[in-house]
This record gives sequence, structure tokens and C-alpha cells, in this order.
Amino acid sequence: MKKNEFVTQDLLSKIYQHSEGGPCKLPPERQLAEEYGVSRFTVRQALEKLASIGVVSIVQGSGAWINEQARNNPLVYNSITEKRFDQMRYRMISLHKKRPNREEQQIFGLTDDDFIWQFCRLRYVDDNPVQIEVSRMPSAAFPDLTQQVIERSLQQYVLEKGYAISHMLTTYRAVNVSREQAELLGCKKGGAAMHISNRGILAGGQVYEISDIIDINYTCTYVIPHNRDNLAFRQQPG
Repeated sequence: MKKNEFVTQDLLSKIYQHSEGGPCKLPPERQLAEEYGVSRFTVRQALEKLASIGVVSIVQGSGAWINEQARNNPLVYNSITEKRFDQMRYRMISLHKKRPNREEQQIFGLTDDDFIWQFCRLRYVDDNPVQIEVSRMPSAAFPDLTQQVIERSLQQYVLEKGYAISHMLTTYRAVNVSREQAELLGCKKGGAAMHISNRGILAGGQVYEISDIIDINYTCTYVIPHNRDNLAFRQQPG
């Protein structure tokens, strides 16, 4: 693990270990650098990551303050959601309209007479291609989908259309990169990757997007309360 990643994880652990009420701030950069035996630049990288996922707020001249609201709620962040939008960009590979198959009809609540958009795009992080995303969206709800829209934030586009996003349903499984995927991502065929399946759900329950993502540089961190009911269920004999 890189030094800044270790500092991030350890600070995150300590933030959740201590839950005193009232405002609380982290020690100064210089003190943290001495405690971890790293440079202040490494500490600053860790603090910036904690700020990007909403755990701390960095106040110029005052330091890094812990966000109590974040500490009191489950936290999930990954190698994409921790990145600012100015660190990412997209390139559309394809866009076309088609009839939904039976599975897509079931998910979106459509009929044989409806259409959906299907598009593929590459996601770059710090100018390196790391994801291939194939997505589908109902065309009646999003009639003006264009390359310009696809090459920016889809969630922002959905919000600008006046919809309220409620949930994301996400599933992960390990896969190997195919020859076609390797050509797009500039990596070796057969390399390890994460297959991420997403459903975006609007307030009211309508699914607005389904996507399948191949990510060759994926990490994910969860901070969640202990679930005693789940543990008890798993201990029951089959």
C-alpha cells in the first residue's frame, strides 16, 4: 500500500474509533507527518482524499475538521467517487437507439414498441483509460441524449432534466479483460478487472439507467455499522 493510502486508511479508522460530540479537528500536518514518518506532502494527499469523500473539511489557516454528519453515517467510497470531476473525462465510443430486449423491458417497465438508448464510453482518470462503460437509458425519458451529454456526468444530466435520484444498486464480480477491452484500455488481454453492474433508481422507483462497467484499477472502501442480525442469520444451519 502506498504511504498516502495507508495514512488515509489509518486516519479514517481513527476518526470512526473516536466519536466525541461537538466539533473536532485532526492534528496539524506537521504533527501527523512526524507521527507517520512521512512527508507533509504525503499527509496533505491523505487529507485531500478525506476531504474529497466528505469526511473532513479543510479550512485555510484552521486545519482539517471532522464532518460529524459523515462520521454518524455509513460511508462507501471507491476509486471513482473519490475523484473530482476535473480529474476525469469521458470519450464516447458509440451511441444508438434500439428496441429493448425482454430483460430491459422488465427493468425499465417498457413494451415491445418502446426504444432505449445504448452507448459505450471510456472513462479516463488523470488521462489514463481505466473504465469501459456500456449503458442503457429509456429514450422517452431522455430524448435529447447526445455525445456532449455522454462525455460528462450522467447523474448531473438526469438532475438537470428535473428528476430526483433516489438509489444506486451496484453489484461487483471479478473478471478478466477480453481482447477487445484490452485494445480500448491499452492493457494486456486476460488481466484482472472488476465488472460493476449498476442500476440508477429515481424517486418513485423508476430505473433511469443500467450500466455494465469494466474497471482495471478499482478499489472500494466501506465503513458500516456491525449488523448483528445478519451475523445471526449466517450462523444458522442450512
